[in-house]
Amino acid sequence: MPVIVVGADTPRGRALVEGLVEPGREVRAFVSDPIVGAELRDMGVKVALGDVSDDSHIQGCCTNCFTAVLVTEAARDKRERSFAANELQVLEGWAAAAAASGVTRVIWIHDGEPPSVGVREVRTVSPEHPNLVAEVSALDDARFLPSADGQDSLASP
Repeated sequence: MPVIVVGADTPRGRALVEGLVEPGREVRAFVSDPIVGAELRDMGVKVALGDVSDDSHIQGCCTNCFTAVLVTEAARDKRERSFAANELQVLEGWAAAAAASGVTRVIWIHDGEPPSVGVREVRTVSPEHPNLVAEVSALDDARFLPSADGQDSLASP
């Protein structure tokens, strides 16, 4: 099932996309930088170009994905964000977009507590995790993730 990386034009986002690309896995990327988008397309990634604060665009790009990887650095860096006044509004928009799109699994790349997401499986991985790419890849590949209360959910990618 497809995985999308929102904020794939950040350094961590780019590393995640490069680490996730492999035969048999459909990788999508949401970027604001058309140059990075073209480079990712050359790697076989399906790319959407737009404003990371446009939650309707994020929702559309997440449709039919199993996993959404949300790189929160893209919500606070120097890029233009026309549809949100601050980082929290961007992140809340992403959470709403992921839930509305029907993704099963959300992986936040974030320090701290991200907004609540109404999907079955949610994990947060620190952007400083020493094996960030391997950790996110393993989470995407997992048959299921234990829920916050320790019960197993039965997601199957």
